[in-house]
This record gives sequence, structure tokens and C-alpha cells, in this order.
Amino acid sequence: MEDPGKTEVVLLACGSFNPVTNMHLRLFELARDYMNGTGKYRVVKGIISPVGDAYKKKGLISAHHRVIMAELATKNSSWVEVDSWESLQKEWTETEKVLRHHQEKLEAGGCDRQQDSPVLERPGRKRKWAEQRSEVSQKKSLEPRTKGVPEVKLLCGADILESFGVPNLWKSEDIAKIVGVYGLVCVTRVGNDAQKFIYESDVLWKHRANIHLVNEWITNDISSTKIRRALRRGQSIRYLVPDLVGEYIEKHSLYSSESEERNVGVVLAPLQRNTADTNSNPTV
Repeated sequence: MEDPGKTEVVLLACGSFNPVTNMHLRLFELARDYMNGTGKYRVVKGIISPVGDAYKKKGLISAHHRVIMAELATKNSSWVEVDSWESLQKEWTETEKVLRHHQEKLEAGGCDRQQDSPVLERPGRKRKWAEQRSEVSQKKSLEPRTKGVPEVKLLCGADILESFGVPNLWKSEDIAKIVGVYGLVCVTRVGNDAQKFIYESDVLWKHRANIHLVNEWITNDISSTKIRRALRRGQSIRYLVPDLVGEYIEKHSLYSSESEERNVGVVLAPLQRNTADTNSNPTV
């Protein structure tokens, strides 16, 4: 029997997944081993949440393809799944809102694995459902978690943690909610300056007890950027991405010099929105 004293945790990874790689999957395994090893937590599920097209990142291909590749990558996983809610939003959705959506979904008991599968639902019907859920979520305030309901925590790499310091990329109130209300599980390499970055940030230092730093002892330098570069040059990506993902990329000819030029010159959605908010609400 499971120890009732342990807090159940759902690990949520938000990002482009352009494409999903073996390193993305490895983050989940590292984080689960660490959290379970503390003796305080029990990881019950992992969720990959690809960002929507409205994020406007350079070289970002259609969310439709990115979600399907993530589905293929997790096909044989017993605990990591894909959720398409974020990817189906018309506008870019802040990470704090994505965390809130999944926590509220757990509160409501909506844990059906197949509920969010983009492969099993027609896009129009799923989009309409997602918009309705979004409207409800916006109206609800974050209430205290129900006892016994798993806690959603953001799974990320050290690059995400350090991106908190990039001007206008994140809203300060969102950072406070992400680390204070939910918590971070950050996979970092030995010798990384994550600890120093937390020390130098007042908001991160304040919530440092809710930031779990996981050392990646067996280092892995795979990245989506390097995968796309190899594909543009006609080089093999086998053993860097799951075989089914590699086959899907080849079948649909997803990455090329042309696709890498997508959104060139377009301001990243969070920078555009947060800069506009700052200009419309100048400090006195």
C-alpha cells in the first residue's frame, strides 16, 4: 500500500516541443526519481503541454504536428501523457494559467487519459470544448487545493528558471504564483548556476523551499534546436528522438530552411503582451 503521508504530484512540462526529443522524456524520469526519492512525494503522472501557434517563436511549426509527435513519443509510457488544451487556445496562454487549468481539472476529477487526445477528436469539436473550458477557468479564482488531490508542479530545465530574469518575458506576479502556489521541479546540470540565480532573485529566494533542483548526473546535450539544424542539413537524428517521431518527421517533411524562417521578425507573444502592459501601466 502507498504511504498516505506522501503528497501526490503531477509534473507538467510546458514548451515548444519543436520537436519533442529524448531529452524531454528524460527530464520526466529524472524528476520522478528525485521527487519519489525525497520520501515526501509520489509522482503519479507527467503531462507534456505543447505551446500554441500564437506563441510566435521562430521556426515553430504547427501545433497539430507538435502535439501528434508528443503523442507518438509517449505512446509506450505508463505515466507520461500529452495534453492539447494549451495548444488549442487562440491566443498565447501564460504558463501560470496552464498550471491553474490542470490543477482545477484535478480538483474536478477530470483525469481521463484519453480526454485530451488530438488524434481521437476532431479539431473543431475539441477547440470548441477547449474555449468553453478556458472561459470557465478565467472566471474562477484559484481556491485552496482539496485534500488528497495531487499537486501540479512545473517541470523545467535550468534555462526556464534563468529566463525569469529576462525583462518582459514573464510577469512578476506570474513568477510569484508559479513558484509560490505550484512549485518548480528544475533539472539542472552539476556546476550550473541555478542556486546562484535563486539567491539573486528576491521572489525565487522567498519561495526557495518550493523549488526542487534535480542534478542531471548523466548529461545529455540534445535540444530541439540541434535536431532541426541536423534535419536542415540532411543528417540523421536517429537515437536523438523516439523512432516514431523520426518517422513522422520524415513522412511529413516537417523541418527545412523554409520552416525555420517561420515567424522571423515577429515579436515573441509574451514580450509583445507584457511590453504593451508595461507601457499602458507606467510606474509613477
